[in-house]
Amino acid sequence: MIRYDSSSLPRVVLPLVLVVAATAGTGARSEPADRPGNRFPPELVDWVPYGEDPLFAGTGGDTWDREIRERGFVLREGDAWRLWYTGYNTERAKAMFLGYATSPDGLVWTRHPGNPVFDGTWTEDVHVLKHEGVYFMFAEGWHDVAHLLTSPDGLRWEEQGSLDIRTRSGEPLSPGPYGTPTVWLEDGTWNLFYERGDKGIWLATSTDRRVWTNVEDTPVIGLGPDAYDRHAVALNQVVRYQGRYYGVYHANADPEWKGPWTTCLAASDDLVHWEKYPGNPVIRGDASSGILVDDGKQLRLYTMHPAVRLWLPRGSSLAEDPGGAEERGHSAAPPGRR
Repeated sequence: MIRYDSSSLPRVVLPLVLVVAATAGTGARSEPADRPGNRFPPELVDWVPYGEDPLFAGTGGDTWDREIRERGFVLREGDAWRLWYTGYNTERAKAMFLGYATSPDGLVWTRHPGNPVFDGTWTEDVHVLKHEGVYFMFAEGWHDVAHLLTSPDGLRWEEQGSLDIRTRSGEPLSPGPYGTPTVWLEDGTWNLFYERGDKGIWLATSTDRRVWTNVEDTPVIGLGPDAYDRHAVALNQVVRYQGRYYGVYHANADPEWKGPWTTCLAASDDLVHWEKYPGNPVIRGDASSGILVDDGKQLRLYTMHPAVRLWLPRGSSLAEDPGGAEERGHSAAPPGRR
């Protein structure tokens, strides 16, 4: 999770959420967030690709992670970039397991030699945050039921079981999937966004991570009415930026989900009432499960499915020089094939 102060951007509020980036002084904007023309700042909606190839992908060979899928998660901690991802090979196992990779710059990634770092149970579509020295991973499990894992270092993970989500009246949810768990922690309250069959995004809260109670028993972000997200939505991340909450979500316009999974943006002042960006999708091709990361100078957008791709704000010097990584001595070979 990223939390930004409205006086400069990007800037991380350290006591509240996971530190993913250092304070950056470039790209600052002084306009108040509630000014109509600034409700969706261009640096959140106008993206250009970094190069033509993915930064990271399945190996394509006879490995446990021949392919990767759905939401991986990127955190920047100081000079270290960390990526957790879901790998699978249906010829080896039906289950999907957790992989880990690192990078010095968020561009070139190296798989951990001990991968998969967790294979105790089906783990995909992961969301990671660090709180009080502990890494918390919210993920989908078997039959798209959300579960929680914890770790002291981001490598050694321990299963904590399925999330117990209740209706407003305290009754258990009706049987069925509740997946793509996304968490925002603020003032001691854990806010959990989840989807049910990608037919809407619900919000539940908890103070102890044991029982989660719906804020409303209807979605806080629903389908449509426009065509681009009329048939599927799922939230991937919440950030706080210039005094507002922004949610990165993916969507599908095809009733059978055969069309591209696009990346979209919504904004909120209270986490409950959301306004979709009128220009959605912000990424129109088949690139979804987006995660925003502060690189110290600007925000980057990583899309994770079906491979990890990087998108940069239009006008970024990094976008104009995608060969910079090679010039700094990094291999030009596709990182996903390492």
